[in-house]
Amino acid sequence: MRWVFLALAVWGAVHPMYWFLAYMNEGHGFGALIEAWYVNASTTGLAWDLTISALTLTLWIAWDSVTSRDWLGLIAIPAIFGIGVSCALPLYLFLRTRPARAALPKAS
Repeated sequence: MRWVFLALAVWGAVHPMYWFLAYMNEGHGFGALIEAWYVNASTTGLAWDLTISALTLTLWIAWDSVTSRDWLGLIAIPAIFGIGVSCALPLYLFLRTRPARAALPKAS
């Protein structure tokens, strides 16, 4: 299942970015992309849905990393805001489900 999460993370990075870049290649800039998120009630709802999901995922990753003392999952936080939830959530699940490291032997 772990590798399914990784494949979904790659897909979640590439597929949405394809559409964002296609939109921007039509002559629209980043500002127009942000404005398009609020063009009607439907897109505004989706923008808020993703914003709340991003905030929730960020809080979960931070809390889980602190309580488990497993810091590698924090890599997914920049992915949330730099790429998107569609990449960051499966990336975090990929990192979180990795095999545990072997325990170090106790010093005698």
